[in-house]
Amino acid sequence: MTAEATHPLAAAPDADRRKLGRTAAWLAKQVELGLGTVDLTLSQYRILGLLDESSAASSHLAERLAVRPPTITAVVDGLVAKGLVERHPVEGDRRRVDHVLTAEGHRLLDAADAAIDERLHGIAGAMGDPVAAEEAIRGLASWRRAFVAYSLARWGK
Repeated sequence: MTAEATHPLAAAPDADRRKLGRTAAWLAKQVELGLGTVDLTLSQYRILGLLDESSAASSHLAERLAVRPPTITAVVDGLVAKGLVERHPVEGDRRRVDHVLTAEGHRLLDAADAAIDERLHGIAGAMGDPVAAEEAIRGLASWRRAFVAYSLARWGK
């Protein structure tokens, strides 16, 4: 019997299906560790990712990230201070300010994506089976498509 087969986390597929939340939590931690290499927090990364899709007001960011607007303001303040995001007043609506990713913000987001991709590919590769590793990566890509579909259904973006 292999060490993998006797490992307590090497569960049967049915048991894996009941523990998806744990797996998602482990993935989130791996994303955080990857982000540490580019000096970003998970909250900052999530905001940069949304702004990469389009500019947005704080209220829209808060809604998309399921947090309160003051939380967004605090994180965006840090991103503005780092030169990663700029605030642009919206013409015709003095109360509204859109947030826009700067060129440096795009560069850092690309570096963060690369660091996370490398980390996740390394973890998948630890299975020792290239087909299984590719299946794991394709599974993450499927989740991305699900999130995009959910976002379109919920917010139209």
